[in-house]
Amino acid sequence: MANLKEVRNRIVSVSSTQQITKAMKMVSAAKLRRAQDAVTQLRPYASKLKEMLENVSSSLGSSDGGSFTVERNVKSVLIIAITSNRGLCGAFNANVVKRAIYLAKTDYKNCKVSLLSIGKKADDAFKKTDYGILNSDMPKKLNELFDQLTFNNVAAVAEKVMEAFEKGQFDKVILVYNQFKNAAVQILATEQLLPVQKPAANNKGKKQSIDYIFEPSKEFIVIELIPKLLKIQLYKALLDSHASEHGARMTAMHKATDNAGSLIKDLKLSYNKARQAAITNEILEIVGGAEALNG
Repeated sequence: MANLKEVRNRIVSVSSTQQITKAMKMVSAAKLRRAQDAVTQLRPYASKLKEMLENVSSSLGSSDGGSFTVERNVKSVLIIAITSNRGLCGAFNANVVKRAIYLAKTDYKNCKVSLLSIGKKADDAFKKTDYGILNSDMPKKLNELFDQLTFNNVAAVAEKVMEAFEKGQFDKVILVYNQFKNAAVQILATEQLLPVQKPAANNKGKKQSIDYIFEPSKEFIVIELIPKLLKIQLYKALLDSHASEHGARMTAMHKATDNAGSLIKDLKLSYNKARQAAITNEILEIVGGAEALNG
């Protein structure tokens, strides 16, 4: 049986930890509301823009939609992994890292794979691997994007990625991130950013396309709107990941707080047992001493 001082110290330590996890849960809950509003407001616009451009580009030739729609023989792949800058959010970051490495070793094992990290956790995971981007003017210190997450800051990164794709540095660009569903559920998503995909065929093998009236030409509109679509798509992925991070941390801290409460309950039970045993021993010693004096 552990002595009383050790058990008492553990109770104090676990209680302090419980207060920290409870405070972190409340902070994440407050931040989650703003992050959730941001992504839910952007999502309908981004989805409709993507759907419209996919349908319009389906009736164009491979080169009529500009360089961003051209399917090339895939020899070099860029995987953009979006994680958080901080931990204590369960498997949120580990899932993205594992998926990115899985893609590099399976789907694109015969290609040259480069990994662009957004978030300190992805940066720490990939900096010791062979997937670094060398001899390139790709943006650095992308962890700072989360400090001021605005469309203009993200658009600058998207422009660098599009420029590298146009120059032929990469033949395909893949996004790996956590898509926000609700506070308790985050869906690990893998999306193709470049080249822009055409809509998939339905069960009857026909393309899902809609007729639009164009002014000016269809080609001009597609070429003008595709860069905006790509910037919006990357911005939405970052907003999704940001909201998912707070949801995952809130859930993890809630479970940690509950576990700390259960542990404190068990420790108090052990403390009371140890205290009762000590009192019993003292009584037995007193009684034994009194009997010895009487004898």
